[in-house]
Amino acid sequence: MSELFKITKTPIEVNELIMHVTRRKAGAITTFIGTVREWTNGKKTLRLTYEAYIPMAESMLRQIGQEMKNRWPDTEAAIVHRIGTLEITDIAVAIAVSSPHRKVAYEANEYAIERIKEIVPIWKKEYWEDGEAWIGDQLETVSYPEGKPSDLLLAEKEGDQHD
Repeated sequence: MSELFKITKTPIEVNELIMHVTRRKAGAITTFIGTVREWTNGKKTLRLTYEAYIPMAESMLRQIGQEMKNRWPDTEAAIVHRIGTLEITDIAVAIAVSSPHRKVAYEANEYAIERIKEIVPIWKKEYWEDGEAWIGDQLETVSYPEGKPSDLLLAEKEGDQHD
């Protein structure tokens, strides 16, 4: 089975992820679908723009898949994150995990979304009725006023990946 860990500019097809992890020994498949919500911290969101350092982002998604496999050996996972301009209710990220039993599938799926927010170089710009701002990393702990991390920060993250 080929891997499905990718960044895409096109709408995410959740059934593609489900089919990718479907297998005879799986008694459970969980999905997580992250969508663009209209209200955040009391502000009405009009749309979002996601950007990513694609080669590193896909590498980090594969790393998360490997971490999941190490922690839960009987799982199969597929993760896709969308970039570009997304409207309210559009799917931004989708994760599918299969395993012989449901508890492991739920745990591994939750692990995946938390790790995506921790390590994958994806950032977003939020557009509101009264303005817009680059939010920065997905944990919203670092802002990127210029719309993306500096080349130095990307080089540091890439170095961390190879340590």
